Amino acid sequence: MHVHDLSPAPGASKSRKRVGRGIGGKGGKTAGRGTKGQYARNTVARGFEGGQMPLKQRVPKLKGFTNPFRVEYTAVNLDTLNDLGESTIDPDVLIAHGLLRKDAFVKVLARGEVTAKLDVHAHAVSKAAEAAITAAGGSVTLIVLPFKGEGKAGRPAAKGNQFTNR
Repeated sequence: MHVHDLSPAPGASKSRKRVGRGIGGKGGKTAGRGTKGQYARNTVARGFEGGQMPLKQRVPKLKGFTNPFRVEYTAVNLDTLNDLGESTIDPDVLIAHGLLRKDAFVKVLARGEVTAKLDVHAHAVSKAAEAAITAAGGSVTLIVLPFKGEGKAGRPAAKGNQFTNR
């Protein structure tokens, strides 16, 4: 047996129906499209609904926008920090205890109470949480975000009005 002897099994492949090839035989003349009209002429646009207001125009447009410079924080409360049993709390300690993902930013919130003296290093702290930590004799140190300090939202500071040529 050679490659040129190979062929599909009988009935496995079927040739496509060729329509519109003369009036003699099935599929000729109107080619299965009926008589006249829009659908017989192959001119129906995608999404066209016969003159009815199309779905893509009936659905309202989305309002507002998504801020590309939003900073997502992982919230950690005071009662959680108190239960850790650590005196110095920073993102590495929270990652080790499974409370924070590796590259996430942490914000300390004020739910619960602090009974021990804590040295907290976080990216953000609520005012009530900071007051509770300092009242218990602890301290709060803010970690600078890696993209802050250059200008607004991590972009280089503007030299002047971008719309004037002075």
